[in-house]
Amino acid sequence: MKINFLSILAASILTVACSSQTPPAKQAEASKATTPAKPVVYFKVDPATAGTVTGKIVFTGKAPGRKKIDMDEDPLCAKLHKTAVYDDGVEVGRKGALVNAFVYIKTGFEGKKFEPPVDPVVIDQHGCWFVPRVLGMQAGQALKAVNSDPITHNIHPRAKVNYEWNQNQPEGAEPAIRKFPWPEVMIRVKCNIHPWMHAWIGVVDNPYFAVTGENGSFELKNVPPGTYTIEAWQETLGTQQQQVTVAASGKAAADFTFKGE
Repeated sequence: MKINFLSILAASILTVACSSQTPPAKQAEASKATTPAKPVVYFKVDPATAGTVTGKIVFTGKAPGRKKIDMDEDPLCAKLHKTAVYDDGVEVGRKGALVNAFVYIKTGFEGKKFEPPVDPVVIDQHGCWFVPRVLGMQAGQALKAVNSDPITHNIHPRAKVNYEWNQNQPEGAEPAIRKFPWPEVMIRVKCNIHPWMHAWIGVVDNPYFAVTGENGSFELKNVPPGTYTIEAWQETLGTQQQQVTVAASGKAAADFTFKGE
């Protein structure tokens, strides 16, 4: 019995010694892997007290010149267009309205999680262009990439925070469905086959975002009362921020002016 007791004691000491040599980070990782994940509690907005943030984004000054795109390197792309094709890095509508600006609530929801929408956001490859040029989505929401052209395309989001991926889509290919788990503003999208094709994806951690159209305006609905940082982004002109306070059932405004030369 004495021998057995000593053997057991020695084995116990060896086990403790080996365990103590395991890095704390690895121990925590192993513990996390064996601990059941807690269900996510999503924040619910009270529609009775929710408000709205509206605004308009305009451009003043001289806009950069339009860039003519030469699609002759792929005759199939060139045949899809009867007139010249231009790439507008800065697109200005009537009365200086800035088109394709991405607007979103950047801060103010710390500690709150919003359930991602079930429906995917769609990006199309049409006319040898990405459509839309700028789009927004919520982290965890699905992105559905389709190819409407009779041409092989390639979609390559150059994510840095999220996982970068790269996929060819021949004519008639099934849509590519992917998700970006983490917020990232902005993700540049390119086509490795047609270098003039590009788009931008804004991935945010809340449902409050918009892309300006021809009139440069935006509206963020169902915003709970609070103080927020609103950021406006434009692919060539950079970003601007404003702080707004939304009162219960109230309205707040955030207008932005980007200047050219």
